[in-house]
Amino acid sequence: MTISRRTLVLAAFAVPSTALVPSFLARGQQSCGLVTPADMEGPFYKAGAPLKPSLIEPDSKAEKLIVSGLVFSMSGCRPLAGIRLDFWHADDKGTYDHAGFRYRGVVETDAQGRYRLETNLPPPYMGRPRHIHVKTQARGGPVLTTQLYFPGESRGADKSLIVRPGPAGPVRTVLFDFVL
Repeated sequence: MTISRRTLVLAAFAVPSTALVPSFLARGQQSCGLVTPADMEGPFYKAGAPLKPSLIEPDSKAEKLIVSGLVFSMSGCRPLAGIRLDFWHADDKGTYDHAGFRYRGVVETDAQGRYRLETNLPPPYMGRPRHIHVKTQARGGPVLTTQLYFPGESRGADKSLIVRPGPAGPVRTVLFDFVL
């Protein structure tokens, strides 16, 4: 029996991406000994984003993107359940929504520390590289505000914040683990 590439891709989307890889080490991500580096919040953060696992806007011409991974504690390298990750980024024209919550939403980790966000791939804009903002916090810990960058567009950002997207197509995937 021959399995087509299309069947394989569709099957991969049927299984949570984090279930396919047992740990952050297999993906070449940072170790639990290193906390995810902070990066600037920028001027466009807006508190109060709704719990929303999909930020996809149907009218967007941008590629679809799935960002997923795990959230670990630095102490003990344990997956953290119930952690909220607040994501926001520019729309396909490079502008941020100040009136509502387009391209703004919160996802929560499951019992195994997994998170998953569906969105549209943001563009570079006004001299800024393509990026996605994230704010999160472990219970009782400090707030982590950071950004995820894309290869060749990071402009001096910490290398551990550069994601490695899967191949171009109707939906691109990015795996990124946070250590708090």
